[in-house]
Amino acid sequence: MTASRHLCALLVLVFATSFAFGHQPPVKVEADRPLVQIAILLDTSSSMSGLINQARSQLWTVVKEFARAKQGGQTPRLQVALYEYGHSNLSAADGYIRQVLPLTDDLDRVSEQLFALSTHGGEEYCGHAIQSATKGLAWSESPKVYKAIFIAGNEPFSQGTVDYKQSCRDAIARGIIVNTIHCGTEAEGHSTGWQDGAKLADGQALNIDQNRAIVAIAAPQDEEIVRLSMQLNQTYIAYGPAGAASQIRQKQQDALATAAPETGSDVQRSISKAQSLYSNASWDLVDATKEKSIKLEDIEAKDLPEGMRQMTPQQRKAHVEEQARKRGEIQKQINDLGARREKYVAEKRREEANDGADTLDAAMLKAVREQLTKKQFEVAEK
Repeated sequence: MTASRHLCALLVLVFATSFAFGHQPPVKVEADRPLVQIAILLDTSSSMSGLINQARSQLWTVVKEFARAKQGGQTPRLQVALYEYGHSNLSAADGYIRQVLPLTDDLDRVSEQLFALSTHGGEEYCGHAIQSATKGLAWSESPKVYKAIFIAGNEPFSQGTVDYKQSCRDAIARGIIVNTIHCGTEAEGHSTGWQDGAKLADGQALNIDQNRAIVAIAAPQDEEIVRLSMQLNQTYIAYGPAGAASQIRQKQQDALATAAPETGSDVQRSISKAQSLYSNASWDLVDATKEKSIKLEDIEAKDLPEGMRQMTPQQRKAHVEEQARKRGEIQKQINDLGARREKYVAEKRREEANDGADTLDAAMLKAVREQLTKKQFEVAEK
């Protein structure tokens, strides 16, 4: 697929379970760690199956892109929220809108919920969806945090009883940018309010063909990158009540990404797993001790994997450190291969770019980078 379509799909993902709406308390930003917060709002009415497929396949491309950003020399934490709107089986009283996931750094859960989405007819109320995400998520109050809503759909932006203009103004008043992605032509997006919505909230208005199949450029490094990703899984040490289920989820998302190799999602996921944005501190001892979210000595034996229960405290510490060392080595190998792959793919894209298709790609990258730059982020060039 051309780079412009690739980036369109990427940005679709950068928008937006079973959690109720309701206001969440503001997030307290870690003093030593920058933060990026993104809400993805996807139209799940009956004509949007192609949009969801693009979102599923491009999640890991999005993660990889944000891993390039740094604020004060540090890679940010990434939190993603997911909403669906326009599905006729959703509550009419709630505007046919559902918060699928609140802001979370559990990227495997985001992937899982994207694959669980389905489509069915309905009413698409963009203003109401934006209002729900603005009021219903735990947005940081720090002016340094990059906060953005990405909403994708194909019906007029003005539908519903909630005024989209007021919703967009309310969002940007809280420092939340609204980027719109209209599934159709630019002219249609302009005439149906999608460009106006983005303009009101300092965002960018983009257009995609949601039914265009994603076909990635294959590279010589792909097979080894995916193999190393599977090897990476062996370094995770599940702990606590959610550990076993989360480790299973990790493997399931690997399998789903691998099931459609033509989209390149297996490679993108593998590369993303080697980035610091892919953190599983809530269930993995290596990440948890690295981020100092737990103390190994405080964990009861029953909450450890069976093989660690009979170890002494010193042996447990040595085991976690050894897995951390192995993980670091594998991640370095993946990143080295990923850098070589990127050069190969860039050259292939230059060879294929004979119709000016890359112009939109460059424009969209510039738009997102400009938004990040306003928050004192630096984004490394590819």
